[in-house]
Amino acid sequence: MVARIKIGKSIRGILHYNENKVMTGDARVILASGFAGEVENMDFEHKLKRFEHLTSLKPSVKTNALHISLNFHSSENFDDTKMQDIAIAYMDSIGFGDQPFLVYRHNDAAHEHIHIATTSIQRNGEPIKTHNIGRLASEPARKKIEKDFNLVIAESKRYSAEQGINPIDQTIITYGRLPTKKSISNVLSAVVGSYKYTSLAELNAVLKIFNVIAERGAEETEIYKKKGLIYSIIDRNGKKIGVPIKASSFYSKPTLLNLEKRYDKNSELRKPSKHDLLKRINKVLSVYQSITKENLVSELKKQGISLILRINEQGRIYGTTFVDHNNKTVFNGSDLGKLYSANAVSLMVGTSNTFKSYLKPVNGRESYLKSNKDYSLRPNLTSIQTNSLSLGDIFGKPEIDYDPIPKKRKKRKKGLTR
Repeated sequence: MVARIKIGKSIRGILHYNENKVMTGDARVILASGFAGEVENMDFEHKLKRFEHLTSLKPSVKTNALHISLNFHSSENFDDTKMQDIAIAYMDSIGFGDQPFLVYRHNDAAHEHIHIATTSIQRNGEPIKTHNIGRLASEPARKKIEKDFNLVIAESKRYSAEQGINPIDQTIITYGRLPTKKSISNVLSAVVGSYKYTSLAELNAVLKIFNVIAERGAEETEIYKKKGLIYSIIDRNGKKIGVPIKASSFYSKPTLLNLEKRYDKNSELRKPSKHDLLKRINKVLSVYQSITKENLVSELKKQGISLILRINEQGRIYGTTFVDHNNKTVFNGSDLGKLYSANAVSLMVGTSNTFKSYLKPVNGRESYLKSNKDYSLRPNLTSIQTNSLSLGDIFGKPEIDYDPIPKKRKKRKKGLTR
């Protein structure tokens, strides 16, 4: 089980998000703890007033709304009674058992999950402390519940390789008819707050896997000048379909300004996961005998890694991005090291040689090094032919990018000395 807690200032917004899911058939309320009456007879205002009564007791505390999601392995499928028991046990364990809370069971992802809405303001007007609640309360609660309810352990190999969300099915989309906003919102909810990206390009590397793209528009447009952002669904060919949606219209407000606030923080948060990603990439590169593009992508996928290639119109790879679904991180190949850059991958992928031929022999054999580099690698640049690739060959949806404008070198004037 994976537990996520978002603490905000709007219980109304949390209720709107979940109630809209109920209206579209993507969720249903399975528990209303601390509410009078049957949950089936409660309307939106009834639910909202219950929370607002408590928040009004301590108006000085603005950040008083909690939105919690409990996510289960795709192999786990429980009835509502067990889901209710898990929710109650979790809320008791984190100190919110006596608070009113609503539990929504969602069905809009590849795995079972529930959302819980509550407030931190108690009946006596005092707030429940939420500082470090994830580390101090939620993590111990999660581990205990996994044991008590015999759940798949979050740290286990069985759990780690799951992406937890299905790509949007383009075959059911009709322009202007499918609820495009709902489809995009489902992807954004699973990606924007979970993955650790440090640029819009890195975020798009993840979104495109699920058939969504974020765009600022052309530089001469008003949306670009005002730092606006729109989201669209893309088809197998990378072509936008459906109606583009402004970022500000989504509940989570994934605007460019809000995304940029995450970049520096994400840069630090992803650092501890870098070594694990390198280890898994190198495991594939060194052990697997064939280094064709199909085998490379397939084996990386088994390790919970998506490889994104940026390719120009001539078919030349000029950029690589690795999306680690296990640790929810995104790294450009150059940030991982020269071995994972566009040039290195171009040389390795699609050749008839094995990756082991690029290992630098140590004491007459390929040696595993106990360091952050994991393996000592030296590409044989003279014996490898670069094969052109298309992203369509890899993910089934071609993507054409253009080379960045090369910087012109300044010529040093003759006769001048420093």
